[in-house]
Amino acid sequence: MYTEQQWITTPVTADLVRGALELERTERGILPHRLPARARAQNTDGQLAMAEAQPAGVRLAFRSRATAIELDTVPTKRVYAGAPPRPDGVYDLVVDGRLAGRESVTGGNTLTIDMTTGTFEHRPGPPGTLRFTGLPGGDKDVEIWLPHNETTELLALRTDAPVEPAPDRGRRVWLHHGSSISHGSDAAGPTATWPAHAAALGGVDLVNLGFGGSALLDPFTARALRDTPADLISVKIGINLVNTDLMRLRAFTPAVHGFLDTVREGHPTAPLLVVSPVLCPIHEDTPGPTALDPASLATGQPRFLATGDPAERASGKLTLTVIREELARIVRQRSADDPNLHHLDGRELYGADDYAELPLPDELHPDAAAHLRIGERFAGRAFAADGPFALPAGALNRT
Repeated sequence: MYTEQQWITTPVTADLVRGALELERTERGILPHRLPARARAQNTDGQLAMAEAQPAGVRLAFRSRATAIELDTVPTKRVYAGAPPRPDGVYDLVVDGRLAGRESVTGGNTLTIDMTTGTFEHRPGPPGTLRFTGLPGGDKDVEIWLPHNETTELLALRTDAPVEPAPDRGRRVWLHHGSSISHGSDAAGPTATWPAHAAALGGVDLVNLGFGGSALLDPFTARALRDTPADLISVKIGINLVNTDLMRLRAFTPAVHGFLDTVREGHPTAPLLVVSPVLCPIHEDTPGPTALDPASLATGQPRFLATGDPAERASGKLTLTVIREELARIVRQRSADDPNLHHLDGRELYGADDYAELPLPDELHPDAAAHLRIGERFAGRAFAADGPFALPAGALNRT
């Protein structure tokens, strides 16, 4: 047991945080954000406000000889009215690139969500302490990946040896935007979301702008992508537009062009990969909106339904099939003048055979095993020698 005198407290500052676009100073500590203040000010959607503050892909990164680490946090736990309690979010400890521990923090705030009315109730709670002990001695790179699905306010970092910011290893930065599947949905932990898994396999540093329910071609999100330094960029577009029944084909096509135009203002020549939706049988040929099946809440496994009419496709309603076809056409058109623009059909990541083996538990989101499979598939296609994210000939990606 360590005494108070043996702990060294290090302020949580920007040079210790990776994957966040902004750190907000609160009354008690630091709150990581995945959208900058200007974008947050333009947003009026409570779902996106919640999603961008959940630190998917955000981690503390430092070098130290420490064998024990404590981190005080204030998590915000989500509770869904009428549903069984959700498990606590998990923190992944990564030492020299390998998963070395996984723990949770009790206490914290509570956010009660009524999915039938769309209302939210927030109740404050006490902080908790994350603790990892028994780490190997000697200098090592340490990362603490924050829960991908639990808002996390950082209060204090304590170690039994000094820490310094992790050195620059020369790894390329991959900036990714997508829906709840990219955010992490039902992944086992923050390093097991498909983007985090793919980034580890590809040897790149991830900035994950996957926002649950909120990949909606918002201009402020496009500007955040434009203004974020990155070497590689991908945008996964489609499922949330069907979920929300937000627009028709007439609006979708120019919105995609405008989104890509904005990203290209800040990254004119970076490899840019447009990814269409993975397979989702309820919406392949049936438009949205998506609705929760109320009867499923009591079972502990919510399930979603497509409530649109397939006949409405004729009037421009979006389905996943329509979106895939149009994204492929848009990329073909634009790539004539943009050789660094690429397309990936999402069914190459998760398709009919995968659904038969690893079905979507709620008809929308992949489970933990499917996340790993999607990450492996993405890495195998994007980072391969002939893939859009391949290293240029003669380049070295240092790890």
